[in-house]
Amino acid sequence: MGIMGEKLDIDFIISTGDNFYEGGLNGVDDPAFNESFTRVYTAPSLQKQWYSVLGNHDYRGDVEAQLSPVLREMDSKWLCLRSFIVNTEIAEFFFIDTTPFVNKYFLEPEDHVYDWSGILPRKSYLSNLLKDLELALKESSAKWKIVVGHHTIKSAGQHGNTAELNLQLLPILQANNVDLYINGHDHCLEHISSSESPLQFLTSGGGSKAWRGDVSWWDSKEMKFYYDGQGFMSVQITQTEVDVVFYDVSGEVKHKWSRTEQIFSAVL
Repeated sequence: MGIMGEKLDIDFIISTGDNFYEGGLNGVDDPAFNESFTRVYTAPSLQKQWYSVLGNHDYRGDVEAQLSPVLREMDSKWLCLRSFIVNTEIAEFFFIDTTPFVNKYFLEPEDHVYDWSGILPRKSYLSNLLKDLELALKESSAKWKIVVGHHTIKSAGQHGNTAELNLQLLPILQANNVDLYINGHDHCLEHISSSESPLQFLTSGGGSKAWRGDVSWWDSKEMKFYYDGQGFMSVQITQTEVDVVFYDVSGEVKHKWSRTEQIFSAVL
């Protein structure tokens, strides 16, 4: 990542959640923050701003710790919020908190304890999140719209599709011409296209635990790429083009995808 970050002269880095495995942080003084973040991403090119969303494993710890400005004082490149927007003018990134959508974490938590402080009442939280997202997408004048969340919408990996997101989130993305949905959750690298819209589903969940070997092969017309191992992805954006590249841990390119759109100017 450090080598590719330098070659690409990156502007910022995105973490798709499950930032601290397996049980999040237990407080702002948890040594896991230093051990799993600050001391890992030491390359000069990675000392840019990080934008992180929460994953389900993060909710098994102290959520407020990850959101706390105390961590930003400890390491200025860290930023984690529940849902937020990053506007780069050419592209607008909409980060959303997907864990509260998933019913099983509430109905069948097994032996896990989730930190739902700030979420309850759940129905109101989700309703407001979706309304805010829909309004922000409608008002966006960015050339490219990219939504980032932890959970999958479409995936051939172990977790598969997230039914709640397909029902509640996907129609909003399609109706508002979102270009990319980027997620983690499944521990793989993956690209699925959509027959229903230009929306592309990109999984970048290969930051650590991988090689699960349980792939549910997808429709070959939609499944563009699947890699079961560790790796990462890059997104380069201009006014007229988006270029996505998936890499393995050594920086070898595993898959490329791009989209070009013309700019039409009115002539009077």
